[in-house]
Amino acid sequence: MKLIQTIASVALVFSAVGAFAADDVRVVERPENGDAAPHYLANRAPLEPSPFLKLPLGAVKAEGWLGEALKRQNEGLAGKLGTISKWLEKGDNAWLMNGGQYGWEELPYWLRGYVDMAYLAGDKEMIAEAQTWIEAILKSQRADGYFGPGDPNAEKPIDIWPNMLVLFLMQSYYENTGDERVISFMSKYFDWIAMRPDERLLETYWENSRGGDMLHSCLWLYNVTGDKKLLAVAEKIHENTANWRQVSGLPNWHNVNIAQCFREPATFWQLSKDEADKAATYNNFWLIRAIYGQVPGGMWGGDEVSRQGYIDPRQGIETCAIFEQLTSNMLLFRATGDTFWADHAEEVAFNCAPAALMPDFKALRYITCPNQPISDAKNHNPAICNAGPFMSMNPFSSRCCQHNHAHGWPYYVEHLWTATPDRGLAATLYSASQVSAKVGDGTTVTIKETTNYPFDDTVKLTVSLPQGVESVKFPLYVRVPKWTVGASATLNGEKLAVDAAPQKWIRVEREWKDGDTVAATFPAKFSYRKWRQNKDSVSVDYGPLTFSLKIDEEYRQERDGRQTAIGDSGWQDGADVDAWPSFEILPKSAWNYGLIDPATLDLSKLELVRKPWPENNFPWTTDAVPYSIKLKGRKIPSWGYEPTGFCETLPFSPAPTAEPVEELELIPMGAARLRISAFPTVEEK
Repeated sequence: MKLIQTIASVALVFSAVGAFAADDVRVVERPENGDAAPHYLANRAPLEPSPFLKLPLGAVKAEGWLGEALKRQNEGLAGKLGTISKWLEKGDNAWLMNGGQYGWEELPYWLRGYVDMAYLAGDKEMIAEAQTWIEAILKSQRADGYFGPGDPNAEKPIDIWPNMLVLFLMQSYYENTGDERVISFMSKYFDWIAMRPDERLLETYWENSRGGDMLHSCLWLYNVTGDKKLLAVAEKIHENTANWRQVSGLPNWHNVNIAQCFREPATFWQLSKDEADKAATYNNFWLIRAIYGQVPGGMWGGDEVSRQGYIDPRQGIETCAIFEQLTSNMLLFRATGDTFWADHAEEVAFNCAPAALMPDFKALRYITCPNQPISDAKNHNPAICNAGPFMSMNPFSSRCCQHNHAHGWPYYVEHLWTATPDRGLAATLYSASQVSAKVGDGTTVTIKETTNYPFDDTVKLTVSLPQGVESVKFPLYVRVPKWTVGASATLNGEKLAVDAAPQKWIRVEREWKDGDTVAATFPAKFSYRKWRQNKDSVSVDYGPLTFSLKIDEEYRQERDGRQTAIGDSGWQDGADVDAWPSFEILPKSAWNYGLIDPATLDLSKLELVRKPWPENNFPWTTDAVPYSIKLKGRKIPSWGYEPTGFCETLPFSPAPTAEPVEELELIPMGAARLRISAFPTVEEK
């Protein structure tokens, strides 16, 4: 496949005649493949050329609400989990010593995010804590290349899924430190993989499903070393991984497996160059959503395992799956260059991820649903697939999500900006931030991004050059989101005459000077979606945000979250329960409303109610969110709670009701931990 796609427009004229005559401004499908070698790690031949390149850990600094989220995460459950989780105790841990306990996924799950958190924050204590575990893992490698707990030669199969997480986190560690031990460590491990008999490689459930994670690391190592033996290892991994190339099915229906494993064929496509492999990943994405994803928010209603017939928006998704989906989107964006994956990352990040955690990031819930008017500690099985208290906000429970959620927001931050093969930079995901990276002739420039996106339709990018440097020539790419119409851009206040179509890039190449500014505006409008397979329910969108009914939330603190933790949870003897409270979230207002069908309304006249930006810089709560809208609806008395105490499935639309018409307030669903996001419709009269 050619790297350069159709150019949407060329040789554009600026609004101020002659103002930027030497500049090259175009709208393009993707970056060009530059003549010179890129400044950052890219695919080597024979792999498909890289359309976008990951910047090293620490090159991007989050500001605004995303910076606040990282701060809360560092001070919250992810940052302090070492004082709570029994799997992170050092006294008898299999990741620290031979014969210790707790040698499965929990430590590497957490460490994958913690390493990135530590280096993004530049926190010396956190870096030292991460280093303790990294040193132990490096030291654990055996002469044959295997590392970590367990005996790979034992009669009982050993599950190497946790090792895949270690390989992933070692990449981040290497990016920041350049520690060459990582390359030797990973090379020896893949030598062990090469020698492992096929019948003993990826033979157990988790590792067999998730072999794509190891495939990704194998290709990364090849790009670092150029060792062509790794290409044969990559083929071996692919051949022994579960078949994610089925036309009308999946290897299994576990929600986290799907969120991270659906990308495996496209990962292999970089080596095979078989378009059918890439197409299989897109097929996987749409297959799960065609069956179980007829809901807003970007995910699907799988609970833990999707079940036939359970497709209502009251079905939810694991916190693990939300953040694994974001990671998959970023890897696919870099591999394919398709802006679809960046757009989808924003949909999930804004509508699903914030509500899965408490606002202070000190507790999370296992399952989050598009329609979730109660979040308590009761067992809602079989309405929800999982049997147990899977909906309360509990720092002591849900051990996979408890450890795995740490990587989600850091990895999102790292992909706000990417490098391009023509030695430029791309504004990939939008948030207030600052990036420092090599461009053009190798000069390191800094670009400050100012915005409150997605609560702001303008993104301002200001270029800063090193002292003594008068100008630097490089291309700057600005992504045009799929949902906007009439996007525009200015350069130093002068409007650029560009036809900025959705899902394309505004490319500006020039001799950049200190203080040069590009401002892009992405107008949003109201729209709605009708979910035909879910009883003609509807959801309302504004740009990338989907709106939910504002339900008054009562946070009821549990006496001791350990008492309502699910059965396989674990904690340290000295864990401070008072410092880590658990909460049920109960509704204090009615939730069982239907909307007047948006199809009958003129949405262009719908008013967006703007509120002041929150002083605490965190907009993802019902009282701080700066957007709301007013729509008319009616209560549906017949729609209530089913026997387990969870909401009943949607009534058919239009739902019968004799209740009066009311004005309802809706807020972005990411700020609503209790929410109705897929509404039945009701008649206006």
